Amino acid sequence: MVRKRPYVCGIDAALDVVGGKWKVLILWALSTGSKRFGEVKRELPGVSVKVLTEQLRELEADEIVTRHEYDETVPRVEYSLTEFGRSLNEALGPLGAWGTRHRARIESLRANA
Repeated sequence: MVRKRPYVCGIDAALDVVGGKWKVLILWALSTGSKRFGEVKRELPGVSVKVLTEQLRELEADEIVTRHEYDETVPRVEYSLTEFGRSLNEALGPLGAWGTRHRARIESLRANA
């Protein structure tokens, strides 16, 4: 992904990396350690194989996620967070805490909309 304009602030840069519905949830799924594609998919109900593949590739290109291929009789691939990705996950922690504190209110507002 090539950026056409300079970032206006740090949030602009961070949102460029985690933009979209699934990337933050992929980071959450990988926060407990390496996982195979199918394990990540099971933790994210509703994501299609195509979208998950695209999002993982973009996160890999941004050096947030690493893809490790094992040379075995039955090939195996695992995804994990890089140190850069773990630091991003830590930065998202306060946002997740805010969502947890206000989840009921947000759900209520969305249900009444």
